[in-house]
Amino acid sequence: MSNTETVTPTAALDDEAELLRRYHLEGDRAARAILIERMMPLVRHMARRYAGRGEPLDDLVQVGAVGLLKAVDRFDVERGFKLSTFAAPNIAGEIKRHFRDRGWSIRVPRDIQELNAKLTRAVDRLTVTEGRAPTIAELAVATDSTEEQVLEAMQGAQNYSTVSFEEPVGDNRTALDLLGEEDDGFMTAERRVLLDDGMRALAGREREIVRLRFFEGLTQREIADRVGISQMHVSRLLRRSLDELRTQLTDTDERPAARPALRVA
Repeated sequence: MSNTETVTPTAALDDEAELLRRYHLEGDRAARAILIERMMPLVRHMARRYAGRGEPLDDLVQVGAVGLLKAVDRFDVERGFKLSTFAAPNIAGEIKRHFRDRGWSIRVPRDIQELNAKLTRAVDRLTVTEGRAPTIAELAVATDSTEEQVLEAMQGAQNYSTVSFEEPVGDNRTALDLLGEEDDGFMTAERRVLLDDGMRALAGREREIVRLRFFEGLTQREIADRVGISQMHVSRLLRRSLDELRTQLTDTDERPAARPALRVA
């Protein structure tokens, strides 16, 4: 049988309870230091949950350590809780407050920010005491506010941080790349409006010949047969009509890209 002493979970809890007792009842600072050192892995674990939101992980660990210190100092040895159970919401709350205090990128009313801070503390406290996430009604009672105010504050909390359009999102792309592309349909719609105005300026026969050629796709020979004139005459009317259209569109819009490219084939 090994001579190595095995520390059972029960023994570990007893040791933790003894350290807490020594600190709170006897003022033993060494016991406090041991407790904090043992709980730091929990702080680092919880800090990693909030990594990647614009704050360095080391800074989040330091902020979480402040929450741990507060939890150790506020711990009630008479309640019988595990230290980790009591410390976890304190650590998370401190990290959340850090983001809230540093990250309001979109200005919201001060009373909303203050109520959101109260809600953060109330959620942490009620989650521990009730063993579940609190309801809106419970949060309203806990913060001495109405349910509508609670919902408004929770909605406002979503504005505490924004992401730069230049923020990398993987595959050598940025957030701006995900916003979509230019819609060519707008240019097409503009061209159709301009072309419609130009067509209205043409005489009836010329307008019909342009329509048959460029919208129906008929050849000059087919147009000549349908209209009852020679192919040569169709060609002359098309060229004249296109010159009139170009003049009309140029007078309407000086941008070359807005003019439809029509050629006599």
